Amino acid sequence: MNSNMPLSEAIRGRRSVGRVKSDPIAREVIEQLLEAGNWAPSHHATEPWRFYVMTGGGRQALADAYADIAAEGATDVSGQELEELRAKQAAKAFRAPVVIAVVVSPSTAKGVSRIEEFAAAHAAVQNMLLMAHALGLGTIWRTGEPAYHPRMKQAFGLGEADAIVGLVYVGIPETTPSEGKRRPAADKTVWMTGEADSKQ
Repeated sequence: MNSNMPLSEAIRGRRSVGRVKSDPIAREVIEQLLEAGNWAPSHHATEPWRFYVMTGGGRQALADAYADIAAEGATDVSGQELEELRAKQAAKAFRAPVVIAVVVSPSTAKGVSRIEEFAAAHAAVQNMLLMAHALGLGTIWRTGEPAYHPRMKQAFGLGEADAIVGLVYVGIPETTPSEGKRRPAADKTVWMTGEADSKQ
């Protein structure tokens, strides 16, 4: 694992990796990801991110939440069909040897904006993704409706104001990720220089 990868390479080379091996990831390596997340910027130095690391049987809490959420939405399904649905949804929790739920616990201090607390937690996730890539790991940042469901909050004992901003799946990639594509930054940039000839 190469943690000396240049930052520009880590940024351009990182990909969402959905298929990873079941090999366990050493605790010290996971802690490097958490430490990277912990150094994200936050307004008013609130550090609002929290990390719930699930490995081994610890992923069952996530599996149960996925199953319960799916069952709640499947009002016209019962018996064997319902059990199969629950099992299929529960299996999502075991698609990687490590799953990290990244949570924002917004500060209630005067002057702190809730939306900025979310921005800080999202920055923490990005730091973790970049560090994982630099270490030769594959990650995918999963969200979607189940992540925001009250049952998912219950799985981690979250408070009313807390929210999950991502479920980060971590493992050793099964294959080499494909090349990435981006439209040029110039296509999305407006230069405001105050000069008459600045429109290029």
